[in-house]
Amino acid sequence: MTDTPGKTPPIRLSERTLSDLPEAIARPRYDRARLRPGIVHIGLGNFHRAHQAWYLHRLMQQGLALDWAILGAGVRSQDAGMRDRLLAQDCLTALIELDPAGVSAEVTGAMIDFLPVEEGHGALIRAMSDPAIRIVSLTVTEGGYYTDAGGGLDPDHPDIRHDAAHPDRPVTAFGAMVAALRTRRAAGQGPFTGQCCDNLQNNGAVLRQTVVGLARLSDPDLADWIDRKMSFPNAMVDCIVPATGQRELDLARSLGIEDRAPVTHENFRQWVIEDNFCAGRPPWEEAGATLTDDVHAYERMKIRILNAGHQVLANAGELLSLPTIAACMRDPDLSGFFRKVESEEIVPHVAPVPGMTPAAYLDLIARRFGNAAIHDTTRRVAFDGSSRHPGFVLPVLRERLAAGGSVQGLALTEALWARMCAGTREDGSAIEPNDPHWPSLSEAALAARQDPAVWLAQARIYGDLARAPGFSSAFSGWLRRLWAEGTRATLTAYLGQAAAP
Repeated sequence: MTDTPGKTPPIRLSERTLSDLPEAIARPRYDRARLRPGIVHIGLGNFHRAHQAWYLHRLMQQGLALDWAILGAGVRSQDAGMRDRLLAQDCLTALIELDPAGVSAEVTGAMIDFLPVEEGHGALIRAMSDPAIRIVSLTVTEGGYYTDAGGGLDPDHPDIRHDAAHPDRPVTAFGAMVAALRTRRAAGQGPFTGQCCDNLQNNGAVLRQTVVGLARLSDPDLADWIDRKMSFPNAMVDCIVPATGQRELDLARSLGIEDRAPVTHENFRQWVIEDNFCAGRPPWEEAGATLTDDVHAYERMKIRILNAGHQVLANAGELLSLPTIAACMRDPDLSGFFRKVESEEIVPHVAPVPGMTPAAYLDLIARRFGNAAIHDTTRRVAFDGSSRHPGFVLPVLRERLAAGGSVQGLALTEALWARMCAGTREDGSAIEPNDPHWPSLSEAALAARQDPAVWLAQARIYGDLARAPGFSSAFSGWLRRLWAEGTRATLTAYLGQAAAP
C-alpha cells in the first residue's frame, strides 16, 4: 500500500511517537518507564496480545498492576522475527477492533521487553528464575503440550526425550520452565504460577501434567515439589483474532499507524479464570475477567459450541472455496448445517452458566461468526485439525454416543475433515498443507476415498471410536457420498433429514 498524495503518512509506532498518533487512537495513559515485570509470556502471537495483554493494559490504564508488566518470550526459531518487529516499536501493539458498527484502534503497552530467542533458552530460564516473575503464561496452541493418544504426556516425543536427558539445555518451553523452577527451588524461592491461555479444556491441568511429567523424567524430587507448591489455574479464554497479513497491515496504515505487527480482533472478549495463584496475581476482575472456583462449565460451553462449531464450518468452507467464517455463515447450506448440528447434537450436551443458557450462547456465537468485518479465514480455523477435532469435536461425539443419540451431523463433520485433507477443493484447486501431521492425514484421506475405515484407523485421533457402529457407519456413508455427489449435495441431504433423536 502506498500513501495517498496529500494525505498525512502513517506514524511509525514507537514510544517516542505515541503523542503524534491520530487523536482518535487510544494510547497508554500510564508511564511505561515505571512498569516492572511480573509475567513472562511464552508465545507472542496475536491472541495473547489481543487478550491477556489487553486485560493487563486495561488494569494499567486504571493505575493498577504496574509491577505485573510482561516480558515476551518464544522458543521457536520463527519467534525471532516477531521479537525483531516488536522491539523495533518498543513492544507496543496496535489493536484494531472490528465492530460491525465501525473500526476503532488503540495502542497497548503492557509488554516491556522480548527476551532473546536462542538455543538452550538461557535468557528465558534466567528471567523465569527471577523471583519478581510470579506468573509464567503460555499460548503455544492446543497441540503444543506433548500429549499422547490417551491424553497423557508423551514421554517418547523427541523433544521430551531431549529435555529429560539435557535439562540444562532444553528445547521446549516446558523444559525451560522446569530448569527455572529448579533454580528457584535451589535458591529457597517459591515457584511461579503456570497460567495456560490456550483453548484447551482443563488447560491448567494439562499444563501441570506436562511440566510435572517432564520434571519427573529427570528429577523426581523436583517434580514432587512442583506438584505440591506450584499452581496451574484452569481458564476459559475467548476472542476471535484473525491472523495478520497485508490486509491488516494496510488497515493499520489507513488508521494512521505504521505497525509491523498489528492485531485485529472482534468486539468481544471473555476470560474466566480459576482463582488459584500461588505467587499472587493482578486484579484481573477489575479489567472485566471472571474469577471463579470452577471454570469447567464455562469451558465446556465455549469449547463445544464455539470451537467445535468452528470445525463444523471450516472444512466444508474450504471445500466450497469460501474464504472466511463470515462467508460460511452467509451461505444458506453451511449456516443451516452449523445450526442443525449445534442445536441437535452439541447444545443438548452443554449446561447453562450464570447469566447464559446454551441456546442463547449459540445465538451469540452465530452473530459473532457472522461478523463480516472479521476477516477470519477458513484456513486459519481449519488449521491443526489433528489437535482440534480430538479436543473440540470428539468429546461431545463420544458423550452423545454414550447417551444413545444420533451423531449424523458430527459424523459428517469428521467426513468433511477427511475429504478436505485429500487436498483438493470442489473446484479442483489445491488445498495447501494445513496441519503439522498433513502428510499422514493426506495419505489416510486419499486411501479413505476407497475405504473410509482407513481414516478412522488413525488411532491417535479416534482410538476406539473406529469401532463404534453408530459413528463409523455414519462416517463411512457421508464420506462416500461426499466423493460421489460433492459437498453441497451432501449438505443438502443432511439438512433434509429429520431432527436427530
